[in-house]
Amino acid sequence: MITVNDKNKDRVIRHKRVRKHLSGTAERPRLCVYRSLNNIYAQIIDDEKGVTLVSASTLDKEVSDKMKGCNKTQQAKLVGEVVGKRAIAKKIKTVVFDRGGYLYTGRVQAVADGAREAGLEF
Repeated sequence: MITVNDKNKDRVIRHKRVRKHLSGTAERPRLCVYRSLNNIYAQIIDDEKGVTLVSASTLDKEVSDKMKGCNKTQQAKLVGEVVGKRAIAKKIKTVVFDRGGYLYTGRVQAVADGAREAGLEF
């Protein structure tokens, strides 16, 4: 019988392996990206306290108003810009980028580029 690999299961395994060595602190929180088929989510997390400091997604009102006529990569860049602006407003300048087990290409890279353009350093 032919078996089909579950890509999301493989991604979760990669993500857990990376998270063993990657952690967000109060001085340098973690920018976590989650990518679904239709939406993209970004959070800045302080793992020491277990608190989400800033978040943005394509479902936010601020982002959904701007994304008319945009493709998914452009939407992801908007999410990165919004999360970056919100982080700068909370005086967060440097973060650790957590790509969530995804390859650093396409929408995940667009989130990172948008956050960098907004002023975040990583």
